[in-house]
Amino acid sequence: MYRLLVTRTFVAQHFLTVPNAGPENEWHSHVFTVEVQLQAPELNTYGYLVDIDDVKGAMERLIGRFRDTTMNDLPEFAGLNPSIEHFARIFCDGLCAEIQTQGLDEVEVRLWEDELARASFTRRLR
Repeated sequence: MYRLLVTRTFVAQHFLTVPNAGPENEWHSHVFTVEVQLQAPELNTYGYLVDIDDVKGAMERLIGRFRDTTMNDLPEFAGLNPSIEHFARIFCDGLCAEIQTQGLDEVEVRLWEDELARASFTRRLR
């Protein structure tokens, strides 16, 4: 199985909307690190899993959507507690819509909110 991993870091803000989340209920920033892992059993005719530049470009466009914003204000989070778990799924779905997924088995997004805590979401494509 081939795997490709691309990582980026950015800052975004949110506040949790569930009761009794302590300081997380207050508006605050995180330095997020997003890791995108793509997986497939075979390479394409160019010897790539996917074009890394395409993945980097898609990640930058998505990060541009979230960078320096308050996630609570974005339509993607409407009606949702803006948890790191929801954010990982939203980022994964956005990435899958932006890149060529033909031939891929799965796309996994790991989203770190700090050096201790991360969530992930995996989209199986086959």
